[in-house]
Amino acid sequence: MKSDLLITDICLPGKQGEPPIIENCCLTINGDSVQQIGPAADFDKVEAKAVINGRNQLALPGLVNTHCHAAMTLFRGLADDLELGQWLNEHIFPAEAKGVNPDMVYWCTKLAAAEMILSGTTTVADGYFHEHEAARAFADAGMRAVAAQGVIDFPAPGVPDPADNIAAADRFIDHWQDRNPLITPAVFAHSPYTCSGDTLQGAKELARTKGVPLFIHVAESRYEPDMINNMQGGSPIRHLDALGILDPATVCVHCVWADEEDMDILAERRARIVVCPQSHLKLASGIAPLQTMLTKGIRVGLGTDGAASNNGLDMFQEMDICAKIQKIRSLDPVAVPAAEILKMATTGGAAVLGMEENIGTLGAGMKADVILVNLNTPHLQPMHGADLLVYAADGADVQTVLINGKPVMQDRELLSFDLSEAMQQVRRLSDNITP
Repeated sequence: MKSDLLITDICLPGKQGEPPIIENCCLTINGDSVQQIGPAADFDKVEAKAVINGRNQLALPGLVNTHCHAAMTLFRGLADDLELGQWLNEHIFPAEAKGVNPDMVYWCTKLAAAEMILSGTTTVADGYFHEHEAARAFADAGMRAVAAQGVIDFPAPGVPDPADNIAAADRFIDHWQDRNPLITPAVFAHSPYTCSGDTLQGAKELARTKGVPLFIHVAESRYEPDMINNMQGGSPIRHLDALGILDPATVCVHCVWADEEDMDILAERRARIVVCPQSHLKLASGIAPLQTMLTKGIRVGLGTDGAASNNGLDMFQEMDICAKIQKIRSLDPVAVPAAEILKMATTGGAAVLGMEENIGTLGAGMKADVILVNLNTPHLQPMHGADLLVYAADGADVQTVLINGKPVMQDRELLSFDLSEAMQQVRRLSDNITP
């Protein structure tokens, strides 16, 4: 068998009824896809153009970050310890008005891509303004991304006239659709309180026409339900439902303040949800009712949100926090098991993005988005099972990352672009931003 790449001597997570870790395995990649994976004995006749030694490393599908504002790395630590409304209105929106431009979005997104790749994330769903530059940065970094152009009902970076917001998203989608195998364009309607009903319906109609996802922040803070009820009548989610926004290609981000009726609606419409637990905690938004969401059969992904409200983009840390706060919310130690959390960051995240046929699992024919996690560390010994990855692993344990069959990081060295240049450019841009 001829292959482009052979990864030898890796470990694989055991399936039910097997040992927790299966050693002495191999994986081959041909083109952009996994060719074969399994015991080393099945790989004695492989002819590979390149070989990576995976000794003491666990092979996993690349992690899927289902919600991020990558360019907001520029605002990391800018306005900490504030509630959501004050944080947005008094600090973030003014900083964005002053500092967001194409140059900023490109370099700050590239920095975010480095942070995510270095911690094992291979796919991200991103939403921001000047999203063309974000998509370009992800493509240059070799990272898979669902890049969504922001739509909002007031002057925004790159779209000074709100009347042009849908048309700007249309142009963005037309430019990126089928242009690059790593980039999937989408629409990001900011929220029910920053977009009118007409804008929300226009954004969804565009998404449906183009066959792309629509992302929207909804039910994030405890003030939002009353705000939307006073403005529109009903909860934020019932408002979206009345507008015909909810369907399987709508991704509702946060949903911290979704009640039982809201979740029944989301389940019936088969809409997707993303929770961002560290952002929810930092902004004191609350704890999303994840256990109920999953019980109702809703597909839920895990996201970091932007670095301004997190302040990091490490999905391993996100998994750890997510699992633990769900136990506190319900006072139930098995509320959402670690295995379910790991699924949310891989297969489940891929399903939220409608990409589960290509990413999120390791198997023949799947896109070769693969990470190798170093098990030869004190905090991952002994390895009784994959649950330890959720509770003890860290992004720095990721040694090698492949996306679409290409190594973008190997032995902790970023290969796809010059990280020092990106950091230098972001430091330059930060000189124009004051707290």
